[in-house]
Amino acid sequence: MEHRSACNDREPIDDATVRAGAGGDRAALRQIYEATADRVFRLMVRMVGQQDADDLTQQTFVRAFTKLDQFSGESKLETWLYRLATNEALQHLRREKHRRTKELVVEPTVRQTDHVEQDERAAMVRTALDQLDPELRAIFTLKEESGLSYQEIAATLSIPEGTVGSRLNRARRELRKSIDTPQ
Repeated sequence: MEHRSACNDREPIDDATVRAGAGGDRAALRQIYEATADRVFRLMVRMVGQQDADDLTQQTFVRAFTKLDQFSGESKLETWLYRLATNEALQHLRREKHRRTKELVVEPTVRQTDHVEQDERAAMVRTALDQLDPELRAIFTLKEESGLSYQEIAATLSIPEGTVGSRLNRARRELRKSIDTPQ
């Protein structure tokens, strides 16, 4: 499965496209997928790691496209997709019997001269994220990686906005503590 950014990565999907997709219009479904798959995939990588992200992204879109007619339009389609993706990731993490260290995907935006140091830092962050409770990891990832607002995270996870704030603070504290005291 290929994941690449759409030109208008942050443009919401319009209602007509959603209705057409819910009616089975393949072009509309393709448009929805192309506009949102990269963000869902990045969320999955942060939630479950590179190894399982493709499969879970695919599962998310299969579920989304079969339930698209149930989308109420009360939130943005992207928020609804994040909710489905987060639920898929959390279910997957619950099914996992043992934790394994997962590779951190570092986007090649800036090359540093000391790659060893960068790799060590990335591994430390990934390990710290893996140690977070899955619910805290979901909130942290939705905020820091996906750039969602507290309101959007609350809608995605069906929790109050105040809970988002307190859990996000807790996630940051636990990450800081984990990174400051290496295992």
